[in-house]
Amino acid sequence: MSTPNAAPARGLGGSARNISTLATLVDAAIALARGRPKSAVLLLGAAVLSSRVPGLGTLVSVALRVYRRLR
Repeated sequence: MSTPNAAPARGLGGSARNISTLATLVDAAIALARGRPKSAVLLLGAAVLSSRVPGLGTLVSVALRVYRRLR
């Protein structure tokens, strides 16, 4: 039997998504501070969209790092 006042079980999905978005925002701030405004705008856009597309901010951040490394 379930208790009537029991809250539904939730995982850490929401918290992990918030941390990922925050990390992307920090990456955007660092890119802006290092004089990379295009990267900062791209990362800001990814952070905004990451609330709807989980992992997008991380993907964009990693892709930018790989691009800079291979350039």
